[in-house]
Amino acid sequence: MIAGGTAESGVAVATSCELPWVEDAGKVAPRDARALSKVFFDQLQVLEEGTPEYQYARNTLIEMNMSLVRFAASRFRNRGSGEMEDVTQVGMIGLIKAIDRFDLSREVEFTSFAVPYIVGEIKRFFRDTTWAVHVPRRLQELRTEIAKAKEHLALQLDRDPTVKELAAHLKLDEDDVIDGIVAANGYTAGSLDMSTNAEDSGQSATVKSRTYADFIGEDDPGMEQIENLHALAPLMDQLDERERLIVSMRFGQELTQAQIGTEIGVSQMQVSRLLNKILAKLRTGMLDEATTA
Repeated sequence: MIAGGTAESGVAVATSCELPWVEDAGKVAPRDARALSKVFFDQLQVLEEGTPEYQYARNTLIEMNMSLVRFAASRFRNRGSGEMEDVTQVGMIGLIKAIDRFDLSREVEFTSFAVPYIVGEIKRFFRDTTWAVHVPRRLQELRTEIAKAKEHLALQLDRDPTVKELAAHLKLDEDDVIDGIVAANGYTAGSLDMSTNAEDSGQSATVKSRTYADFIGEDDPGMEQIENLHALAPLMDQLDERERLIVSMRFGQELTQAQIGTEIGVSQMQVSRLLNKILAKLRTGMLDEATTA
């Protein structure tokens, strides 16, 4: 145990009763951290949870062993997804879980116990957050197995393996391998603004490159009008001849109510009342048809 004076790492440590006081636990050298951790874990077994002494021991263990998190996180530096700061924070969760579950009676080094917890949390983070489309965990794991099998067989065959060869190597059904390959497409997503042709990057600036967004269909506003007219046709047949004439002049020829009144020999007010009556009848018919559809 390091007590009094200055530790080799340059961190001052003083003994207070049975529990050492570490001024800056984050700067304790890894070798000293291993020795001190045993002392703190030993005391953590007898201290009452929730007391200031217990919190000090637990927090000091966390700070002293942060180097384990940095070591584990560095293995994922080239994954190409996720910020290292986020990965480190997730690794800290694994470290805390390891500290809360560690038992000295297991006679195993804390570092050997903690690293799998830390790595496990980081892998879970990548599994849950880096897929562009959520797929079942079974297919996520299968993607990794297929990728390893492809690499292995490609070296043996000097070509890309077929689905049948992958299935035989992994001892799986071909349908399962196909599901895994399809699911792998959900790992990353391309931009809709990406060119549909890799050679387009060499085109002249005056030539507009076609993107995937150019091929996405849009709702045709005319379709709704066609549907409405199709539904309106049988209702128009239920109108009398004068009512159909008024509708034709108003919405077909786009005549004003005054012009319609002149054509059929009634006042503008009467035309307005007739139109309201006709439209109410058509509207009710349309709503009834929509309800029964």
